[in-house]
Amino acid sequence: MSTPLASQGTALAVANPWAVVPSLGNLDAYISAVNRLPMLTLAQEQEFARKLRDENDLEAAGKLVLSHLRLVVSVSRKYLGYGLPHGDLIQEGNIGLMKAVKRFDPDQGVRLVSYALHWIKAEIHEYILKNWRMVKVATTKAQRKLFFNLRSMKQGFKDDEGVQTHRDSLTDSQIETMARELNVKREEVIEMEARMAGGDVLLDPSPSDEGDEAFGPIAYLADVGHEPTQMIESRQRDELATDGITAALATLDDRSRRIVEERWLKVNDDGSGGLTLHDLAAEYGVSAERIRQIESAAMKKMKKALAAYA
Repeated sequence: MSTPLASQGTALAVANPWAVVPSLGNLDAYISAVNRLPMLTLAQEQEFARKLRDENDLEAAGKLVLSHLRLVVSVSRKYLGYGLPHGDLIQEGNIGLMKAVKRFDPDQGVRLVSYALHWIKAEIHEYILKNWRMVKVATTKAQRKLFFNLRSMKQGFKDDEGVQTHRDSLTDSQIETMARELNVKREEVIEMEARMAGGDVLLDPSPSDEGDEAFGPIAYLADVGHEPTQMIESRQRDELATDGITAALATLDDRSRRIVEERWLKVNDDGSGGLTLHDLAAEYGVSAERIRQIESAAMKKMKKALAAYA
């Protein structure tokens, strides 16, 4: 059993500090518990921060983190509009808090709550950008700033009568105002709004209720030419068409090889083929049927050679 928390205003005197915080699986219980954790005084914060810095005291680090978990809950609530689980936002914010505690210098004259705020927001921002949409919506620093300010600025605009408006699309003057205040191009404001307003599209949709085959982007976005098995088959075909044919022709006698080349491999400048059966028959002084038989025997021999080559 863990030791109960000390009274308000005193240090977090527990044998296992983390035992007082429920799992994020029960979000209501977690929030209720962290809101009951006592805040540290300036003297206590300085004492624990120096112990962590100078002695690597992990218990002191735990007390610093525990006393600021309520800050993470408060900050995470501001990002619920992005449709991500509140528990996940808190968890990412807690990572930022722990990073802040690790880097906090008590001699800089700044309270941990002010220093940690940046780290908490940074981790939550990174999580949202990675998970809000499959395709990244913000890559540069300016785009990130636009992404996280567009919603709040849009809600803060008022109409001509001074009444707050929540219209779906921005007016030209509102776009200009956003671009000026956030130091981005008006085209970037328009593009970001379109990205945030656009719905997600399933790449591979399920069949409809009527049983018809569904058609989605996966049908035309897939690059079959770069699919591994297709690439292997294509390379094998290329090898057979060059090295394989050369090796197969080498197994034939001169007459058979010339007949095959004239009949199947030779292409004239006008697009026509080589010699006909009758042309070759006249050249070798045999019948056209005999040329056909030689050609057939040569093709069978080449087929065996190609099979062995493959």
